[in-house]
Amino acid sequence: MRLVSVAVPVPYLDVLTYLVPDGSPSPHRGARVVVPLGKRVVTGIVVNPDATLDANDTAPEKIKPLVEVMDDEAFLPAPVVDLALWVAEYYACGAGDALAAAVPSTQSYRTIRLATLTAQGHDDTLSLGGRQKEAVELLRGQPAGMTVPDLNARGLSTDVLQRLAAKGLVTFRRERSERDPFTGGSVSAVVNRPPGRSLTPEQASALEALGAAAAIGQFSVFLLQGVTGSGKTEVYLRLAEMVLERRKSVLVLVPEIALTPAVASAFRDAFGDRVAVQHSGLSDGERSDQWYRIRRGEVSVVVGTRSAVFAPLANLGLIIVDEEHDSSFKQEETPRYNGRDVAVMRGRNEGALVVLGSATPSLESGQNASSGRYTRLVMERRVQDRPLAAVSVVDMRQEYAEHGPDVILSGPLKEGIAKRLDAQQQSLVLLNRRGLATAVFCRQCGGTLECPNCSVSLVVHTEGRERHRARCHYCNYGMLVPKACPACKGPYLERRGFGTEKVAQEIARLWPVAKVARLDRDTVRRKGAAAEILRSMAGGAIDVLVGTQMIAKGHDFPRVTLVGVISADVGLGLADFRAGERTFQLLTQVAGRAGRGTERGEAIVQTLYPNHYSISHATQQNYGAFFADEMKYRQAMRYPPLTALVNLMVKGADARGALGDAATLAQHLRSHADAGRFSVLGPAPAPVAKLRGEYRAQIFLKGSHRASMREAALAAVAAEPELRRRVSIDIDPVSIL
Repeated sequence: MRLVSVAVPVPYLDVLTYLVPDGSPSPHRGARVVVPLGKRVVTGIVVNPDATLDANDTAPEKIKPLVEVMDDEAFLPAPVVDLALWVAEYYACGAGDALAAAVPSTQSYRTIRLATLTAQGHDDTLSLGGRQKEAVELLRGQPAGMTVPDLNARGLSTDVLQRLAAKGLVTFRRERSERDPFTGGSVSAVVNRPPGRSLTPEQASALEALGAAAAIGQFSVFLLQGVTGSGKTEVYLRLAEMVLERRKSVLVLVPEIALTPAVASAFRDAFGDRVAVQHSGLSDGERSDQWYRIRRGEVSVVVGTRSAVFAPLANLGLIIVDEEHDSSFKQEETPRYNGRDVAVMRGRNEGALVVLGSATPSLESGQNASSGRYTRLVMERRVQDRPLAAVSVVDMRQEYAEHGPDVILSGPLKEGIAKRLDAQQQSLVLLNRRGLATAVFCRQCGGTLECPNCSVSLVVHTEGRERHRARCHYCNYGMLVPKACPACKGPYLERRGFGTEKVAQEIARLWPVAKVARLDRDTVRRKGAAAEILRSMAGGAIDVLVGTQMIAKGHDFPRVTLVGVISADVGLGLADFRAGERTFQLLTQVAGRAGRGTERGEAIVQTLYPNHYSISHATQQNYGAFFADEMKYRQAMRYPPLTALVNLMVKGADARGALGDAATLAQHLRSHADAGRFSVLGPAPAPVAKLRGEYRAQIFLKGSHRASMREAALAAVAAEPELRRRVSIDIDPVSIL
């Protein structure tokens, strides 16, 4: 009896054992198989082709046979299978869920139809009409044939080709055609990399240390902490070149799809068609085609977002995680993995060098560097010794006192924008909030327009399809803004708060001739829209670019000399222990977009809390001082990275039911909280108590022993099987909202 262990995509489910039917070949580890599961059939991945039974397993006669073996060889390479199984264990999810993250879409190959001359068609004595003769002459010069659309474009109709085929002069065949995101518009950006540029002393020193580590060919982790504009990307490119010369492959992870085009284009410019991209901004077909190129070994460099950590690269020598601090590396649905941490584990498994790059490292990476677990390399000077932007803070309490509560742009910021417009320079304006107005309230009863599915206010939008609609930014529910209050029918509805749409409108009103654009989730829904906006900005077609945090990361616009930050403290009021860290990182990153050319940059920060340490340290771009102050807070509150955190979220049809179920789980958890390895906090309603129609309650585990916390969480869920589908377990959460 031949048995195999198979991982199927079911939450919390461990691998299952199946029988290989007599006469069927045994599938390889990593092969896809179709298996019965209850009353349905699903596709799984073989994780052990030589499984055995122990005393606690199902009786042999009850083991079900495989339905189909889909692959003659391993579909996923062994290192990717190993990595996914580690993800399943560490992040407390099903093995099938983790492996599903590594499997590409099932999008079929695209084929093209080609016309080819037969031997008879090559006969010079043919007597043909004008169009048929033209087609034959054209095909004689193309031994491999030509696509039918190309022939049609030259005026040769399909009817002409069919007549030639009827005479035995032409045959048709289909070939696989791969979609290339570099030529299809999904990846396109201006690369500002002067040829032959010499390295700064700090770049050269960092490259020497990293190159020596890469040459050893063993696992190690370096934190490349370089101020914005210090040239980290150039170090990445030259280090990648060293690794490729040793016939090893390179994986580059970036946090945002909007940032991927610039990085991917830089690597494509350096290494040509050896570069592939992997991110959700590609079509399913493009992602699938790129994945298969990687799997066939045609690619030696992969650039992508967090899911690219599972790319099937062989002989991996270098993993780069750019902007490693970014919360986008954390997946917020099962499997809830952190791409940065999984990248470190992949480097460990495959003996690769891992480089984490950031101007504002996460507290976790900063602590690992301080403790000696990672090696820190620091680049404190910008390329060509360009000075950091001069940062000034505007106390908006004074602005409101002098000009009223509706001020959007402070006096200093208006002066700064006007100065840049006169000098034909560019400005970036950051507000990490979308929309026109963030709330609609009734002056008569005080009620607000709220989402019926989520416990949040609706945000007003007025552009394009969103014209005069209020929309939820969580579940996407939308409604026309009413003329009267839905609750009291009062006619006095007012809009309060503002987002990027309102800021862009205000700038366009003040300077009608200025070319103003926005970069936020609303403006980049169309495929390729983000790359178009960034390309226009780099080409000088935009005077002022208004955006959310998408404008703060990694972009290099030499003509930007001013960065304005509206409501710098917008994130400080969130009920999240990382609020100060995120505020410091965002402000430091966006200030670094200014002054990357020949002119010195300036950043103007508007805030109600100018003395908050995250803001004051960000204005000085002083990571060391911020790290020290933030670690004092984390120590006092027993928060990561000084302790481990697990978040259990329980969902229910009503608030009381969610809290009751959470209390039941909390009882199980407290029974496992022995030996002081962890404590149980809660349950309590989540900060966003209702989301997408479900009420939510939270339980937190805090402690020094992740394995015990993870085992306790899984045991608690297993003890209440009816709750399994309504409970999520988040190991090392980056947000507790």
